[in-house]
Amino acid sequence: MKDTDMNTDSTNSKGRESSQETRHVVIYGYTRDELRNILTHFETQLPEFVKISIESNNLVTKITLSGVNSGVELLRFKINKFHQQLQDMFSEEVVTTADKSVAQVLADLLTERELRVSCAESCTGGNIAHKITQIPGSSAYFLGSVVSYSNDVKADVLKVSRSDLGRYGAVSRQVVEQMALGVSKLMKSECAVATSGIAGPDGGSVFKPVGTVWMAAKYGDKVVTELIHFDGDRNTVIESATNHVMVMLVKLLKNSYTEQEDISDE
Repeated sequence: MKDTDMNTDSTNSKGRESSQETRHVVIYGYTRDELRNILTHFETQLPEFVKISIESNNLVTKITLSGVNSGVELLRFKINKFHQQLQDMFSEEVVTTADKSVAQVLADLLTERELRVSCAESCTGGNIAHKITQIPGSSAYFLGSVVSYSNDVKADVLKVSRSDLGRYGAVSRQVVEQMALGVSKLMKSECAVATSGIAGPDGGSVFKPVGTVWMAAKYGDKVVTELIHFDGDRNTVIESATNHVMVMLVKLLKNSYTEQEDISDE
């Protein structure tokens, strides 16, 4: 298995060779506290020779199962069983079962399908482009990003309707959808992502508080949008929005995207 790490060169106290196995599940959408509650019972089922570690950062969590045992068949059976249980528990939230970042998963999908992506960023300020271009070989599928902080850039470069900007505001479904469509047309990319929100610490209102972000993902003729109210400081909001919109595109490419319930910020 590509997401399995094996080493058979360790030796136990009786001189018998031990096998090592590792499995990963990367999920999106849970806070550390939420995961602690969900996984409490699961952890009690693990045998002594199987350990679990959890790395969580801005709603992206990597759960790693690792085991060492002299009985290789028993170890593989047990660790595969618990690995599958994790996948079943988080069936809608699994991003990958390999030791990869969200940007790496997106890179693999774009490369396999020979697709190209571009970004239209407001509140994330180029962070999505930064994450994508950290992956070696990203020039094969990443065309560029428009950091459209001002309404004039949204209108003049991305061709967002000035009427919609005035009526709905820059942080709206209508605007972020047009941003994604606009950058895709500008750069001739099959895929696109867009963000527009209020990262804080200032700029929020009663109706659109700090942490409010509209995001759009486009693949082919389909564009999906979501409104999320992220918690945390400015950097946390930016990182969370970056992860979220990349996951949206990953799910679109995997044909596993579920539409957000109809929501309005008006």
